[in-house]
Amino acid sequence: MAGEMFADTLPQVERDPGRMREAIGAARAAGRRVGLVPTMGALHAGHASLVARARDECDDVAVSIFVNPTQFAPHEDFDRYPRNLPADLALLVEHGARWVFAPEAAAIYPPGDATRVVVGGPAQRFEGAERPGHFDGVATVVCRLFQIMPADAAYFGAKDWQQTVVVRRMVQDLALPIDIVVCPTVREPDGLALSSRNAYLSPDERQRACTLHASLERAGQLWASGAAVDEIEREMRAVLAAQNIACDYAAVVDPDSLEPPVDPRHAAVALVAGRLGATRLIDNRALPARPAPGSR
Repeated sequence: MAGEMFADTLPQVERDPGRMREAIGAARAAGRRVGLVPTMGALHAGHASLVARARDECDDVAVSIFVNPTQFAPHEDFDRYPRNLPADLALLVEHGARWVFAPEAAAIYPPGDATRVVVGGPAQRFEGAERPGHFDGVATVVCRLFQIMPADAAYFGAKDWQQTVVVRRMVQDLALPIDIVVCPTVREPDGLALSSRNAYLSPDERQRACTLHASLERAGQLWASGAAVDEIEREMRAVLAAQNIACDYAAVVDPDSLEPPVDPRHAAVALVAGRLGATRLIDNRALPARPAPGSR
């Protein structure tokens, strides 16, 4: 599409919400389709794949880079979360983003800020239980970004599956006029899902980190063989334990509600979260629909 005309040019960096809204509004008024890729920076090939997908499907691409304080608990890694705007811009030059919105915190949460989006349903389990308040912070910042950057479509990675479910639910519940596009997870050759937090891993931890993917591969094998959900979950935990990875959860759930599957024939998703030292990683795998037990 026309978005390719911006390849190899430096994105326009904007820090003011009003000017960002005006730029995207003007593009859409001119009949251009705009894609948004929300990020917290520390961009890698996974983010680049989202930008590339947005560029292929839209005329213009906007990327937000904002480490959102409201989705971190006090004991989490907000202060050490990697930040390198020049490197992020260098990556985006290669992938055709037209705008980068990189606001200060006060632009998103102005003085006197007193409003939050509170989410329930699919936000309550797993990451929601492990990180209380996390998804309220995610929903709040994503909702605000959608107001500041009123794009036609927003692109998210499937690695954060629960986040995509929560965002889609919020968009539906609040009737927000934006399409949510979920793109495949990008992985290292050994299966480790790309994540900005991978940079925290020691060499030994990095070697063992691919065990999360191995646990999901095992889940896929057992699912295809017709194994029961509780058996699959036990085996996932055992795979992690064998490599001394502390398991926060290993679960097979409905891909939309994130509740236990009601029908073993329906498609599901396997979710896993584990800790290697001070680093916490998450991953998931889609499990396709399968025949009912005993059927041919």
